[in-house]
Amino acid sequence: MFGGSKKKTYAIGVDLSGAGLAMAQLANGKEETVLLAGSRLARPKDIPSGSPQWQRWAIDALGEATSGKAFHGRNVTGALPAAEVFIDHVKCPKPSKGTLADAIFRKIKQKLPFDAAPQNTLIKYIPTEQDNLMVLATERVIVERHLAIYKRAGTKLSSLVAWPVALANCYVRFFGKRTADVNEVVMLLDIRPDCTDVVIGRHGNPLFACSIPIGSHVIQDANALSKLELDLKRARQYFQSIYKNVPIERLIFLSGLAVDESACKSLASQLQIRAQLGDCYEAVAKQGAKTPDDSTDEGQGSWALAFGLSLS
Repeated sequence: MFGGSKKKTYAIGVDLSGAGLAMAQLANGKEETVLLAGSRLARPKDIPSGSPQWQRWAIDALGEATSGKAFHGRNVTGALPAAEVFIDHVKCPKPSKGTLADAIFRKIKQKLPFDAAPQNTLIKYIPTEQDNLMVLATERVIVERHLAIYKRAGTKLSSLVAWPVALANCYVRFFGKRTADVNEVVMLLDIRPDCTDVVIGRHGNPLFACSIPIGSHVIQDANALSKLELDLKRARQYFQSIYKNVPIERLIFLSGLAVDESACKSLASQLQIRAQLGDCYEAVAKQGAKTPDDSTDEGQGSWALAFGLSLS
């Protein structure tokens, strides 16, 4: 999933969600990671998220962006939006019959927020630590919808990567380079327009993930910020109930300048964790890249998932 004198060009990372479309393509430079091209489009306000109109808009936007000269090729790596993925954290079951996947399904099926028929459910599980698994589940129809978008847009989809893995990839490449970072457990926050995606992991290995439906569009409201602080505390408590004696040593805001710094300071103060503003957009070289102007709202959006997917 995850040289030499020849520059390696990665696939186009496609962050497609109800909020809009962000795309980025990275490459290895001589000394740093280079952003070859980036593109961002917000979902039109008159188009409901997830609707047939949204699908048509996504197909047209993705197809138009990849047909130009800015991006190299049409190979893409995508992810299902966090809002469309159910995540649970369970002890690794010992199946008495069938496969491990069957045992995991039996363990989580009562929690699933959709029709939990086996033929309707797709499950991916990631072994973590202390005999735990991170389980991601979604409806088959959602996966098929996204696959159809990529196909009809004329792109070549390499894979759909779990979004916690992509965010961990982003962290490792740009903010986890020190030798000491390999064993450090960090909390990553990607504050997006409509939600806050949380990953707690050890270097490139996500141990815990959740998505909180409070994003940058409302975070300036004091009540919304307080609710986000409370939900993040609960997420940390849940993590600590699963992983005994595993302290979180650093908090990294992967959304960078897309979120007001005062809100980040407030969250860090409430969580009482050493914090860092992780602006991956500023961490890459932009040698001739066609990207959104840094002074626009588009340039200030979070690039963490798109960058992480390009690196996956």
